[in-house]
Amino acid sequence: MKILVVSDSHGNGTVLENLKVTYKNRVHAMVHCGDSELSANDSVLEGFSIVRGNCDMDPAFPNELVLKLNGSTIFVTHGHLHRIKTSLLTISYRAKEVGADFVFFGHSHLHGSEMIDGTLYLNPGSILLPRGGNEKTYAIITKNFSNITVQYFNEQHEELTQLRTVFQ
Repeated sequence: MKILVVSDSHGNGTVLENLKVTYKNRVHAMVHCGDSELSANDSVLEGFSIVRGNCDMDPAFPNELVLKLNGSTIFVTHGHLHRIKTSLLTISYRAKEVGADFVFFGHSHLHGSEMIDGTLYLNPGSILLPRGGNEKTYAIITKNFSNITVQYFNEQHEELTQLRTVFQ
C-alpha cells in the first residue's frame, strides 16, 4: 500500500495538479490534509481525499475523514480542531475512537512522523509555506507487511533522504 499525503497548499492548484500527474497509477490513494483554499468542486482536487482546514471557506469539505484502504483505517483531519500545535493528545483520543492505524494531519506547516501505540501520526509539512526553516514537503507512506516507510519529498519530487523513517 502506498499513500501520498500533502497539506497546506494554500491556493496553489498547480502543485496539486503536478502531484496528480507525477503519481498517477503509482499510489493507491492521495490525501490532502486541508488548507487547499480551493472550492470543493475544483477539478484540481479530483482524486484527492480532502478535509477542511482553518483557511478553507467551502463548507462542502468535511472536518475529518475515516478511510479504509487495504485493511488499514486512516483518520484524516487538518489538526486545528484538535490543537495539534500543542499536543497530539486530543487527536489521539479521536484516532482511538475510530480505530485508526494511520493519522494524517497538517496545520502546523511542520513535517514529522511518530509511532504512538501502534498508530502512525504523520504531518507532511506544507507544500507551499513551510515553517521552521524546512523545505516545501509532501510525504509518501508505504506499508509492506509489518514495515511502514515514511518518505518526504520536496516540490521537485526529490526525496529528502535524511527524513526517511522505517517503522517495524
